[in-house]
Amino acid sequence: MTFIIQGGVSLLDVHCHIIPGVDDGAQTEADSIDMAKTAIAEGIDTIVATPHHKNLRYDNYREDILKNVSILNELFEENGIELTVLPGQEIRINGEILEDLRNGELLPINDSKYIFIEFPSDSVPRYTEQILYDLQIEGYTPIIVHPERNRELLENPNKMYQLVRNGALSQVTAASIVGKFGKKIEQFSHQLIEANLTHLIGSDAHNTTTRGFFVRDAYEMVKNKYGVETYYMFMENSHLLVENMNLNRFEPSPIRKKKKKRFGLF
Repeated sequence: MTFIIQGGVSLLDVHCHIIPGVDDGAQTEADSIDMAKTAIAEGIDTIVATPHHKNLRYDNYREDILKNVSILNELFEENGIELTVLPGQEIRINGEILEDLRNGELLPINDSKYIFIEFPSDSVPRYTEQILYDLQIEGYTPIIVHPERNRELLENPNKMYQLVRNGALSQVTAASIVGKFGKKIEQFSHQLIEANLTHLIGSDAHNTTTRGFFVRDAYEMVKNKYGVETYYMFMENSHLLVENMNLNRFEPSPIRKKKKKRFGLF
């Protein structure tokens, strides 16, 4: 399989909290500018802004996001920062998603068929399979963000296999791949890659200090560990996502839990 990236090799960050003052990401325009400069230094030229929505702390509606992205692009242009921001949304899974979509409240990634779905950090709600199925019936493709940081999926990775087998995609965090969230999350991230259960890499950057980008480092680790085919698959998928084209995916397989070693005298 040969992957061709339109426009040459460039890094596109599909998940970032760069809009100032709307959630727990950038708080000021200066923060956004600092994040943009850091992203450019990593080789990123395009970022999808994905503010939190309905996560019990923050609400960011479609029209507000579109306006804020336009303002942010103007700010960067005025400051000579060559970074393009595209609109997106990180939606906490809830029972009203379909209704909210029909009401024009939600914003698929760059107005595509792809929707970022976030789970609570410690669980996968019981209605998840039905919601993800309903979204697909409506013509959308749900993308589960940072599944490697979900406690229930970590403890029962076969649930992730079922969700992907049933048509969902997923996006892992660059910082998780390179070990910034700890060894267990790093290990699970790589298990997801090996089992073809994840399809995108995004920074989920919130700032330049405690929650940075690490996108270039993650791609380099993927290339060195899994080869150029997997590397280009992830890289091209980020471009296909914002162009509303079908993402590359390989046949998923279950993750088998490693048996704990037993220690004894013999």
